[in-house]
Amino acid sequence: MRVGLLHPGEMGAAIGAVLVEQGHEVLWRPDGRSAASAERAASARLTGVDDLDGAEVIVSVCPPHAALDVARSVQGARALVIDANAVSPMTAAQIGELIGERWVDGGIVGPPPRQEGTTRLYLSGAHAAEAARLFAGSRLEPVVLTGSPVAASALKMAYAAWTKGSAALLLAALGSAQSNGVEEALRTEWSRSQPGLDARWQHAADAAAAKGWRWVGEMNEIAMTFAAGGLPSGFHEAAAEMFERATEK
Repeated sequence: MRVGLLHPGEMGAAIGAVLVEQGHEVLWRPDGRSAASAERAASARLTGVDDLDGAEVIVSVCPPHAALDVARSVQGARALVIDANAVSPMTAAQIGELIGERWVDGGIVGPPPRQEGTTRLYLSGAHAAEAARLFAGSRLEPVVLTGSPVAASALKMAYAAWTKGSAALLLAALGSAQSNGVEEALRTEWSRSQPGLDARWQHAADAAAAKGWRWVGEMNEIAMTFAAGGLPSGFHEAAAEMFERATEK
């Protein structure tokens, strides 16, 4: 099939490469994109085009804060649109309204799919099974969720609430120790009672420095999800602030 990809960031390019390996022609629009995007697209063997009018399927993988604008850019497309962004169920529903009937909600769990068994693409909605067939037998495992058409986004929010939320809490914990002059003592205690936690902090710090700018929006989407469920939203509002600070350093 001819599949349009919006856009070949680290995750998007890896998904594009999976689709190419599955025998699909993957299209992307180089206009206005960075040299880094072009390099990723070339490495994934994507095909540059002026527009995605010929695509039978469009896959959207972009930072959460841009998801609605990207959806507007393909509004009215006849293609099946898989929106695989880290957004709240409420935002996902808005995207569905923009796209129309040929829309699938998606949520990615795991790193860019470069090897089998690491990454899953959760899919929900009336056309989820159709979307799943694109990835069947590939390194990106498709998982169809029944029930709500935005179940995939709901699962992604619940999953990332812990993985990225706990990373932000670790950053804040050490930040508190630093501001009170007890960082060395805390690291020593971690080594005695919480082995491996110092390494987890380092991983969180490195990841936040590199990707925190896009996690800010994701934490805000999780906060919205919690609030809609009658749960405290402050956890992830604070996490958003921690990732914003990490990006500013």
